[in-house]
Amino acid sequence: MAQDVTIKITDREGIQHEVQAPTDMNMNIMELVRAYELAPEGTIGICGGMAMCASCQCYVLNEVELPEMSDDEEAMLSEAFHVKSNSRLGCQLHITEELEGLELELAPE
Repeated sequence: MAQDVTIKITDREGIQHEVQAPTDMNMNIMELVRAYELAPEGTIGICGGMAMCASCQCYVLNEVELPEMSDDEEAMLSEAFHVKSNSRLGCQLHITEELEGLELELAPE
């Protein structure tokens, strides 16, 4: 049976939210942020999750095994602002049981 995972997301105001993420709905982190309204409408996931914008960039704050970055994601992050070594695009991180306990911070707009 699919389990929800707990993910901690620090929004752009610096407030940490602990949210439950379903692993059985093929959602990604960007959609999760939208579902919980942790970023103002129109400021995240602008391209619809195609790795064509960096509006869902986030910083990974802890050691959770993540899927490897695709070429598209790497290329997008190479052009984005506020990029750090722990940057990922939320739309490219699909919610799976492996993400249990993940801690993220949304990058500035």
